[in-house]
Amino acid sequence: MAIQSRIQSLLRNLFSKRAVERDLEDEVRAYVELTTDEKIAAGYSPADARRRALAEVGGSERLKGTVRESRAGSGLESLLQDLRFGVRQMVKSPGFCTTVIVTLSLSIGITAAVFSVLYAMLVRPLPYQDPERIVALDTRSASGGSQQASYPEYVDWRQMSHSFSALAGYDAGGSVTLESGTGAVSLDAVQGTDNLFDVFGVQPMLGRTFLPGEDQPGKNDVVVLGYGVWMHQFGSSAAVVGQTAKLDGRTYTVIGVMPEGFRFPINQLNAVYVPMHLTSNQKDNRGNHWMRTVGRLKPGVAYREAQADLAAVFVNLGRTDAFNAGRTIEIVDLTTYVVGSTSGALRLLLYAVLALLAIGCVNVAGLMLARGVKREREMALRSAVGASRGRILRQILTEALLFAVFGALGGVSLGYGLLKAMRMLLILSLSRGSEVSLNLPVLFTALLVSTLVTLVAALIPAMRLSGTAPTLALKSGGSAGTTRGQHRLRTGFVVTQVALALALVVVSGLLMQLLGSLRSTDLGFSADNILTTEISLPHGRYEGHDLLTSFYDPLMEKIGALPGVKAVGIIQMLPIQDWGWNSEHIHIVGTPPLRNPRTVAAETRFVSPGYYKVFQDGLVSGRYLDPGLDKSTTRMAAVVNEAFVKQFIPAGHDAVGMEIGDDANKDTMPDTDNPRILIVGVVKNMRQSLYRAPMPEMDFLVTQIPKQASMMAIGRMHLIVRTSVEPESLIGNVQRVFREVDPMLPFEAPQTMQAVIADVLTLERLENWLFGTFAAMAVLLAVVGLYGLISHEVELSTRDIGVRLALGATRGIILRGIYRRVGWMLVGGVFIGLLVTAGAQRYINSVVAVHVGKDGGLIIALAVGMILVGLLAAALPARRASSVQPMVALREE
Repeated sequence: MAIQSRIQSLLRNLFSKRAVERDLEDEVRAYVELTTDEKIAAGYSPADARRRALAEVGGSERLKGTVRESRAGSGLESLLQDLRFGVRQMVKSPGFCTTVIVTLSLSIGITAAVFSVLYAMLVRPLPYQDPERIVALDTRSASGGSQQASYPEYVDWRQMSHSFSALAGYDAGGSVTLESGTGAVSLDAVQGTDNLFDVFGVQPMLGRTFLPGEDQPGKNDVVVLGYGVWMHQFGSSAAVVGQTAKLDGRTYTVIGVMPEGFRFPINQLNAVYVPMHLTSNQKDNRGNHWMRTVGRLKPGVAYREAQADLAAVFVNLGRTDAFNAGRTIEIVDLTTYVVGSTSGALRLLLYAVLALLAIGCVNVAGLMLARGVKREREMALRSAVGASRGRILRQILTEALLFAVFGALGGVSLGYGLLKAMRMLLILSLSRGSEVSLNLPVLFTALLVSTLVTLVAALIPAMRLSGTAPTLALKSGGSAGTTRGQHRLRTGFVVTQVALALALVVVSGLLMQLLGSLRSTDLGFSADNILTTEISLPHGRYEGHDLLTSFYDPLMEKIGALPGVKAVGIIQMLPIQDWGWNSEHIHIVGTPPLRNPRTVAAETRFVSPGYYKVFQDGLVSGRYLDPGLDKSTTRMAAVVNEAFVKQFIPAGHDAVGMEIGDDANKDTMPDTDNPRILIVGVVKNMRQSLYRAPMPEMDFLVTQIPKQASMMAIGRMHLIVRTSVEPESLIGNVQRVFREVDPMLPFEAPQTMQAVIADVLTLERLENWLFGTFAAMAVLLAVVGLYGLISHEVELSTRDIGVRLALGATRGIILRGIYRRVGWMLVGGVFIGLLVTAGAQRYINSVVAVHVGKDGGLIIALAVGMILVGLLAAALPARRASSVQPMVALREE
C-alpha cells in the first residue's frame, strides 16, 4: 500500500501541479497563522507575532521549498525547472551560447572522426578466430631489406618449425578477370597454400574451403568466394556451390563462400581465394622471393618461443643454403602487421585529438568562468532567498549538460561530414579504412566525451559560484571577478591553449613542408601529359601465346595512331611505385667481386622501346634498347641507370659493353639459355620511390623475354601514353581500343601520372589533412579564448579604466598595458608550446622527422605567427578598452 500511495502521490505531483500548489499554499498559510496565534496568545503583538512565526519557519517561501523537496518526484520536477531555466538562459545569451556550442562541436566533431579511425584500426577485433594467436612472418634479406619467401623456403619452414598449428603462404598482389555472359569484371585474387584458411579458423558460410593437397596441379582449379563477390557477382545464390566460374579464361569450381566480414588481406573488399598455381620457376627456384607467410601459433606457444624456433630454422638453413645466409626473421602479431607503418601516425593522432580536446575544454571553461563572474549577483540572490549550494551547483551543471547535448549533436554531424569528405583517403591509405564509420561505440564515446568536457569545463565556475557568500557578492560592486587568483586562472587558460595550439601548428607545418618537398622531388622525368593504366592478362586465355603479337603490339599500334598521342609504351612497374623485382647477385664480369654482393640489389624493369619516349629518359652513353638490334632471346641486353654505374661499375670504366654475371640473370630471367647480360646503354636516374634516392636499375626489352616466361614476366603490365593534349581527354578512345583488341578484358580506369604520384602520397595527404584541420581548429579556439578573455577583462575593468583615464592616463597607455599583458601570455604559451613539442619529438618523428637545424626556421616562424595572430585577436577588445569614456564608466557604477 505504501508503494501504491507513493506512486499516486508522484502522479498527482506531476500532473496536478496547480492543485498541489494550492494545497501547499493553504497548508503553509494555515501553519503560519496557527503559529502566529500561538505567539499572540503568548503575549506578542499581532505584527511581532507574525514576524516571529515567519522567522521560526524560515520564511514562507523557504518552507514551501522544503516541502517541495520532500515530495515524490521532486528531483524530476527540479530537473525540468533547471532545464527550462537553462533554455531561457541560452535564449538570453545567444552570442555566448553559439560560441560554446561551436567550440564543443568542433572539438567533439574532430574527436568523433578520429575515434572512428582509431576504433577501426586498433580496437575492432580482426574478423578471425583468436586473432591474437595469428602472426605474420617478416623476413629480411642480408642487406636488411624486406624479402618475402620463396616456395621451397616456405616448405622448409613449414616442415622444420614446431611452433605453428598452421603455417601458410599466400600471394595477394594480383587480380583475376571473372567472365560472364554480361561481360568481364576484375576482382582481387588471393592465392594460398592448402592450409590458408586453417590459419584464420573461420568456417565458410556455404560449402567448404581448401582440402589438403588441393594446391597441387590438377586439383587446384577450385575457388572460394568472398562475401562481396558472392553478393554482387553471383546474386547471393545459395546454389552457387558446385557451379563453375571462369577466372582469367580458366574454368574453376566454386567450393565455398566465406561469411560476411571475413577478408584477408583485410583491405581486399572483393576477393576470390584460389589455391596456388605455381610456375616451375616459382616452385623450384629458391632465389625467387614472392610469397608472404602467416601462421597460427599452437596453444600455449608464446611469441618469443616461436621467434626462437624460426630463428634456429633460419640459422640451420643458412648453413646449407646460400639464399638463406644472413637472412633474419621477426614474428609480428597480425594486428601490428595490419596497422603496419601507420601505427606511429595513429598514436600521434590520438595525442593530437587529446590536445585539441584539452584546448576546447579550457576554452569552454574560460567562457563559463567569464560568464560566472557576471552571474555572481544572481547566484548571491538565489542563495539569499534560500537556495542551497547543491541546488545552485545542480542548476549550473544542468545548463552545462544542455551545452553538451547541443555540442554532441553538432559534433556528430561535423564528424560524419569529415569522415565522408576523407573516405577515399581513408580507404587508400589505411588497411581498414573501409571500416571507418560513426558506429554506436563511437557515438557513445562522442556523447561521453562531450559530457565530460562540458562538465569539467563547468566544474570550476560552478564550484566557485555555488560557494559565493551572498553578502560578499552583493557588496563587491565593480570588483567582481577581478581578484588576483581569478586573473591567474584566466591567464593559465590562455597560456595552455596557446601552448597546445602551437604544438599542433608545428606538426602541421612540418607535414605541409614534407608533403611539399615530396611533391617537388626531382623524379628524373616530367609527370605532365602522361596517361597510364594497368593491364592484367587472363592466364587461361593467354598462357602459351605470344603476348606481344596477340595483345600488346596491336594495342600499342592502335593507341599510337590516336590523335594527340606522342608516344606509347609498356612497363611492368611504373616509376615511383617503390617495389618491383630485384636481384642481389650483381657481379660485373672482369671486375673484382663485391665483398658482400647480398647487401646491395638492383631493380629490374621490363619495358618496350616506347617507354623511353614516354618518360623522356635521357641517354648518358651507349644506346637505348632496340628490337632491331636486341632480337635474340638467348643473349639478354640491358640498359642501366647512373645509380647502377655508381654502385657496380669500377671508376674509370665504361659500362657500355660490359657484362653482368650469370647469377643476376638467373634471378631476373631464369629460363634464358645465356646467363650473361650485355650492357648496351646508360640512362639518367628516375626514382623508383619518392622516399629514397634512385636505386640501381636494369631495364630489359619485352621482346627478349622467352615465350615460356612471358606470362610470368609481362602478364601484368602498365600501359603508358605521352600526349600533346589533356591526358583525360583520351580515356574514352583508349577504352574503345581496349575493347577492339580484347572485348573480354576488364578496362581499368586510366590515371594521369600526376594522379599516380598523388596516390603514392595518400598517407601523407591524409596526415596533412588531419593535422592541418587540428592546427586550424586549435588556433581558432585559442583565438576565440584569447578574444573572450580580453573582452571579459575589459568589461570587468571598465570602472578601473575610467578612473585611470579620469586621472590623466592616455589611451596609448591603456593600449600598452593591455598589449603588455597579452604579449606576456602569448610568449609564455609559445615557450611552453615549444617545450611540449620538444618533449613529444619521439612521437612526432613517427609521422614527420624533426631536425632542429633544418626545421628551426620554420618552427620559429610558426611561433612568431602564433604571437601575431594572438595580438591581432586582442586588437578589437583593446581598442574598445581605450575608447572607454571616463564619466560613462563611473556613472555606470
